[in-house]
Amino acid sequence: MLKVVVFDCGYGGEFFADKLAEELPILDIIRVVDWRHAADIQSNPRLARKYTEQALRPYIGRAELIIFANHFLTATSLKYFRRKYKDQKFIGLRLKRPNSPIKRDTLILATKAITRTVNYYNFLFHIDRKSKTLTLDTWPAQIDDGELTKDEVRLTLEHFIAKSKLDPGEIILACSHFSDLKPTLRSIFGCTVKIYDSTEDAISEACKALNIRGGTGKKSK
Repeated sequence: MLKVVVFDCGYGGEFFADKLAEELPILDIIRVVDWRHAADIQSNPRLARKYTEQALRPYIGRAELIIFANHFLTATSLKYFRRKYKDQKFIGLRLKRPNSPIKRDTLILATKAITRTVNYYNFLFHIDRKSKTLTLDTWPAQIDDGELTKDEVRLTLEHFIAKSKLDPGEIILACSHFSDLKPTLRSIFGCTVKIYDSTEDAISEACKALNIRGGTGKKSK
């Protein structure tokens, strides 16, 4: 079996690993979640690289693919790891750009860590839409602990949308934790609002890196 390592510092990595296993059941998925250094990894690129490298050292060169299930780590450190470990394949969760032809208002749910990166400023510049970013640094920990309620999600979003005078036609999830909220967001906004996350794109990129077809696990011809 192809050995794939999924790395993160919280439940978002577990969620992505579950989706990857569901889509590609023939993979041997190793979940490496560094809960202990979660705050440090999210604080700055130097610490992110230090603790990520420390956690992944036993797997570098021994896995067919290592996936960063973390937008901040992907934005700040993916190139670093690819340059340093040229014989190891790395991919990461990248910010998903909206592709709807109808340019309605865009609500972005993010954490402060990702919004401070150069990648995020470039992302905002290229989406070519009226957008507002809501930073939700407490939500990942609440999702980890199962404490984030549907009512809290709804009230927080309604307050921000009203304050920002936003009429969202799409929502971009800029944190892997938030992918777990898609059913809740769908129940709040209905089918008229398009929800973008990075999961499907990352799985497609994993298939390409491993040279397999999604859902079958068979080698591409």
